[in-house]
Amino acid sequence: MPHAILVRQPGGPEQLAWEEVEVGDPGPGQVRIRQAAAGLNFIDVYHRNGLYAQPLPFIPGVEGAGVVESVGPDVEGLKAGDRVAYAGAIGGYAELRLIAADRLVKLPNDISDEQAAAMMLQGMTVDMLIRSVWPIHAGDTILIHAAAGGVGLIMCQWAAALGATVIGAVSSEEKAELARAHGCHHAIVYSKQDFVAEVDRLTGGKKLPVVYDSVGKETFKRSLDCLQKRGLMVSFGQASGPVEPFSPLLLAQKGSLYLTRPTLFDYISTREELERSAASLFDAVRTGKVKIDIGQCFPLSEAAEAHRALEARETVGSTILTIG
Repeated sequence: MPHAILVRQPGGPEQLAWEEVEVGDPGPGQVRIRQAAAGLNFIDVYHRNGLYAQPLPFIPGVEGAGVVESVGPDVEGLKAGDRVAYAGAIGGYAELRLIAADRLVKLPNDISDEQAAAMMLQGMTVDMLIRSVWPIHAGDTILIHAAAGGVGLIMCQWAAALGATVIGAVSSEEKAELARAHGCHHAIVYSKQDFVAEVDRLTGGKKLPVVYDSVGKETFKRSLDCLQKRGLMVSFGQASGPVEPFSPLLLAQKGSLYLTRPTLFDYISTREELERSAASLFDAVRTGKVKIDIGQCFPLSEAAEAHRALEARETVGSTILTIG
């Protein structure tokens, strides 16, 4: 029988159990895929610890790549043997899984399963952030928190390719070097520098039109001080914990600021949106604008260790769970 990681109750990484599971035949509109790799993302942690509650028991993971084994009734455009990938469909920590066919995209021959598993969620998140939430243009200066993480490294490269000046904030000198190697023009190390003061210095006091923050509690309020009047705060994660409640009046006091909390799944909810976002990402990788940096690989059976490393901020770039 195939194996998967199951969560039977919310909690720490120890709740990720390697178990045998039954996977039936695909139903109407479904496909069964044998996975080659699954991606590791902070949303997996939020599912596991109960912050984003899921019906129990469940298989975590929202991103993966593999090969179609069989298709159910009413499925068009896919057949056994097709290489596919997805983001946004929970159940990815599995050797074999069923998934809605309309959530899959075919993989180009020049993109590997490992690349796809490392980039679908993070890469389409970046596409959302820099093309839809706040479209970046040449000449813009932006701040990216966690610039050496999976999303951060992709965003640094892509934003730089679009002509932006990228300021990246990171937790160590090692991560600063990595961010610089991926398009970050100015790297700020939290432990040694005040990122608000550095932004003020780097912009000559003009500050920024947009800040991208996936860190959350530790950086949120001070990030508001990096923004110009009517600037946009993009809060898209909470690696350090949830943002503490505050009065909307604070946004007015700091310059009539805008705040958004986007999630990718609202930007790829239709088939058209999904295909457009995936095509944009594939093009960025093919043309060399974006290189997918896989910093760590763990066997799927060791998902608990992968979660521990992610939460301890010991990872750089993307992390994948290999299968088979």
